[in-house]
Formats: sequence, structure tokens, C-alpha cells
Amino acid sequence: METRPLFLIYVFPVLLVFALAEALLYRRIRKKPFAWRASLASLLVAVGYQISNLVGFQLTGGAFLWLYQFAPVHYAMDRWYHWLLLFLGLEFFYYWFHRAGHEIRWFWATHSVHHSPEEINLSAAYRLGWTGHITLYPFFFAPLVLLGFSPKDVFTMLSINLLYQFWLHTELIPPLRALELIFNTPSLHRVHHAVNPRYLDTNYGGVLIIFDRLFGTYVAETEPCKFGLITQVNSHNPLRIAFFEWLKIARDLRTARDLRSVLGYLFGPPGWQPDGKGLTTRNLRAAQLPPVSLPQ
Repeated sequence: METRPLFLIYVFPVLLVFALAEALLYRRIRKKPFAWRASLASLLVAVGYQISNLVGFQLTGGAFLWLYQFAPVHYAMDRWYHWLLLFLGLEFFYYWFHRAGHEIRWFWATHSVHHSPEEINLSAAYRLGWTGHITLYPFFFAPLVLLGFSPKDVFTMLSINLLYQFWLHTELIPPLRALELIFNTPSLHRVHHAVNPRYLDTNYGGVLIIFDRLFGTYVAETEPCKFGLITQVNSHNPLRIAFFEWLKIARDLRTARDLRSVLGYLFGPPGWQPDGKGLTTRNLRAAQLPPVSLPQ
């Protein structure tokens, strides 16, 4: 059984057309230059992501097929409510998958690539990390396979989820308050991408925002957003973008003097330091410190 959905590859040229259309409208609407170099970097990162996925699914796809044989039932997906259950289940596990990507540095090393653009536009949607399969990130969705949904259906639904999120990456659409009771919107996703202290680690939903409301991570857009990372990449080199956080982890590990420090640098929150004074979300909110920028 093939576990890797291919339609995102086929639809990618269409996404590029929409991203180009947004770029042509951007200067007229926002009254400032469009980030062309950053968008090109996002395109190159996206190519690397597709290549990494081709390899990664060889590593994890077989594991998902092996797990599937232990499911007590196998859904034929011939009833509409099978798809509804899969959609809701995937939204639930996507919330925790996404939250872990922000709150555990091992997963943040991959996900930080997506947050590295300092301007939000549609091209940022396909700037995705290359090391997800190495960190075993996809196994957040393994419970769905054990519940009886085939790996191909799970990853197809995940691809649909990610495709929905494409339109969320723009500054050209204002808040849509009625929709935001249930659905994720560009306004809510701008908050998610922002490094304003009060916005950090919020709005993890994919299509829906209901789990953020349920688990206390929902925040509405109430102040202008500043985008990027707490420590900015300051580069359009796709290799530097893809491995920036991993290099920071390696530097931190070289300074580790005990097992606690090793585990903290790998699995603590991003910014964790042994003395408790690192640039974590908790500390940034407490001090209201601005983002810092490394020299190029």
C-alpha cells in the first residue's frame, strides 16, 4: 500500500501562481516592497522539503503500515462519517503535533524553518523543515492508524489540512471574526507566526481553532505582528534556513556539563538554559523582551 499522498506535489504549481498573484498585489495594498528574496528562499526550501519527504516516507511509511495491521478494525472509508471522524481525529492530533513543534526543542528544530520568514505571505506556507522524519515527527498521527484508518488516508487528510493552511499565510486578509469562532483564519495564523511576547505559542489549530479554545492557547489579533524567530536567521540561504536551529542545538550541546543540560537543550522548550534565564516563551512574556538579531 502506498502511504505517501502525491496530490500536494501536483497542486504545487497552482500554489505558486497564487503566491505570484499575491506578490503583484502586495505593494499596491500594503504600500511597501514585497520580500522577493525571502520568497525565492522559501521556494528553494520547499524543493528540499519535497526531496526529504521522498526519502523520509521510505523510513516511516513502512512503520505505519506495520502498525496498521494491529488496528482492531480497518475503516473502508465508504461512509461519510468515517471521513468526518478522521478529519476531527486528525485535527486533534495535529493540534498536539503542532504544539509539540513549538514547546519541545527537538521538534522545534524542524518546525522553526516554517517560522523563519520575517514577512508573512503565501510563499511562507511552503517553507517547511527537512528533518521531520528524522525526529519521528509524523508519529504523532500513529494513533489514527492504530484506530483503524489506513496510513494513506491519514496522510491524505493531513495533506488536505496543510493545503487549507496555505491561504492563512497572508497579511492581505483582515480578521474574520465570525469564522474565528470555529475556524483558523489568516488573522489567527498571523498571531501564531508572530514573535510578540503575548502571541508566542498560540493558535496551533490547522483547519479548526476549537482545540486552542479548549486548551487555552487561543489569542486574537489585537496588536501589529512582528514575524520571524526570536533569534532571526538573517539569511536567504536555504541550507542555513533548514539547519539554523540544529546548529544552535549543536553549539549548546558543546557547552553541556551534565545529563540535565543535554536533555534540556534537546527536549526543553526553545530558548532553555540551565540557569533558567534563557529566551523561553515564559521568560519573554515575563520580561517583555524584544526579539534579538544575530549578525550575518
